[in-house]
Amino acid sequence: MDVKSAFLNGLLEEEVYVEQPPRFEIQDGESILFAQIYVDGIICGSINKELCNKFSNLMQGKFEMSIMGELTFFLGLQVKQMKDRTFISQTKYTRDLMKKFGMEDNSYVKIPMNTSVKMDMDEEGEAVDQTRYRALIGSLLYLIASRPDITFDVGVCARFQSAPKESHMIMPKRILRYLNGCQEVCLWYLKEGGFKLVGYSDSNYVGCRIDMKSISGTCQMHGNRLVSWLNKKQNSIATSTAEAEFIVAGSCCAQVLWMRQQQRDYAIEERESVPIFYDNISNINITQNPIHHNRTKHIEIRHHFLRDCVSKRKIEISFVPSQDQLADIFTKPLSSETFASIRAWLGIMHIE
Repeated sequence: MDVKSAFLNGLLEEEVYVEQPPRFEIQDGESILFAQIYVDGIICGSINKELCNKFSNLMQGKFEMSIMGELTFFLGLQVKQMKDRTFISQTKYTRDLMKKFGMEDNSYVKIPMNTSVKMDMDEEGEAVDQTRYRALIGSLLYLIASRPDITFDVGVCARFQSAPKESHMIMPKRILRYLNGCQEVCLWYLKEGGFKLVGYSDSNYVGCRIDMKSISGTCQMHGNRLVSWLNKKQNSIATSTAEAEFIVAGSCCAQVLWMRQQQRDYAIEERESVPIFYDNISNINITQNPIHHNRTKHIEIRHHFLRDCVSKRKIEISFVPSQDQLADIFTKPLSSETFASIRAWLGIMHIE
């Protein structure tokens, strides 16, 4: 739906709940309708089509709006719905991006960042147009809403927006060359697979050589469907690998707990603790060790936060081999083979 006027004013006479009201339960055989509103755009969905039609007619009777039909496009995201899966992409936006920056005829590369690349401030380098550089980075930042595979690389390039040099422009152009070879790539969301919530947590210790801060990377999945991901340079300098790992694990844990509460609101109850996969055995042992010692003094709060969640069976810290750590793609540049493997596991594939 698309409302003609984005700014509506009126007195509310009904009760409005920002969370599930008390004693509200979905009875067997009943259907529920979900509505997503962003400014003047509305999406509604239900397994009962009659509910959608009733809601559409109700809104159209109250406000001047046009009904767009089945969801195919929303906020720059293209949506293709099939019987057993849904595709979300920004293919048109990617093509327009190639034309805007004159990269549609350039050769493509297999990975957005080479593993040997080391970007620094390059204070002696020749400056480039800040406006053009920032426009390019801003365009790429918008694209990561459906392209997690470039999240880390765009984040690295975004650090140099204040004073970009010629050497800094090479990396965003390489990302465009990578996108030029996979414009049709999208996120797959299979209908089957359940709603088992799992998290992956990883860090790259001193991943940023400019200020010596570590890089956090996490992702959360419902079954085999990627629903949330994070790439962030940590706010403070970690004094050890353990500290860097605990910082990102705490962020992942908080996100998992929030998502678990969202599941409860949708009447999806998880009886088991949510697994968070780690590739550092030492840190796993620390979370399971009730004795606090000198090695964990500098991470005392995060240590106890994770231990508390583990002891209450809210989460379970589990080991995963480094080659199967999906969060790696959000913390560092990878070889072409590893990059392609993780990208496929995350459900980032070509549209059929």
